[in-house]
Amino acid sequence: QVQLVESGGGLVQPGGSLRLSCAASGIMFSIYVVGWYRQAPGKQRELVARTTPGGSTNYADSVKGRFTISRDKNTVYLQMNSLSPEDTAVYYCSAQGFAPADRYWGQGTQVTVSS
Repeated sequence: QVQLVESGGGLVQPGGSLRLSCAASGIMFSIYVVGWYRQAPGKQRELVARTTPGGSTNYADSVKGRFTISRDKNTVYLQMNSLSPEDTAVYYCSAQGFAPADRYWGQGTQVTVSS
C-alpha cells in the first residue's frame, strides 16, 4: 500500500519559517517526480515546487527565492522561509510516476501564516 505522510505544518507569524516533510512508503520513491502543491480556501490546487529523480527543480513564481524543495531516499522536504499570509493553505505532497495513473497524494498539512 502506497502512503505519503506529510508533517511539519502549523501556525507561524509573517516572516517566519516552516519545514514540511513527506515520508513515502510502498513505492520506489527515487524514480518518481515528487512535489508540493497547495490549496487555499476557494482556490484551485496549485503547484508550489517539484523535483525530478535527476534532481531538477522548478518552483512557482510566487515562492521562488523563499522556498526550497529537497529529497532523500524516501522523503521530500519543503523549506519555507519569509512566509506571508498569502502562503496560507493546505499543502499536499505528490508523487508522479511514468504513467498518468501512477500518481499518489498525501493527506495534506495545514500551513497558516498569521500574526
